[in-house]
Amino acid sequence: QVQLVESGGGLVQAGGSLRLSCVASGSTFSYAMGWFRQAPGKEREFVAAISWGGADTRYADFVKGRFTISRSSAKNTGYLQMNSLKPEDTAIYYCAGNRARPWSTNEGRGEYDLWGQGTQVTVSS
Repeated sequence: QVQLVESGGGLVQAGGSLRLSCVASGSTFSYAMGWFRQAPGKEREFVAAISWGGADTRYADFVKGRFTISRSSAKNTGYLQMNSLKPEDTAIYYCAGNRARPWSTNEGRGEYDLWGQGTQVTVSS
């Protein structure tokens, strides 16, 4: 069974940093990786994406210059380095996989067929 498992969330003060990880297990497959987040009462929104090879990345405007998406050389682990965190970054962060278009960096939730369980990020002011 294919699974994505996130880790690394927690409580941090404004201006601090966190690094989220997402590990894929269960099968060998190629996929583009995306990170999304959902705050209470809000829609799940796109944060960042990286292609299978890692050469292409895409970011939501509200995280540009603060967050960096990457993946391991083995490609089965992805990361979201989050710096200069703000209280409005508080949300559950989800890792997602796009197996249909592994070389893409799509922003649409519907493009992703694999989802992790989410990890809570809380930024205090």
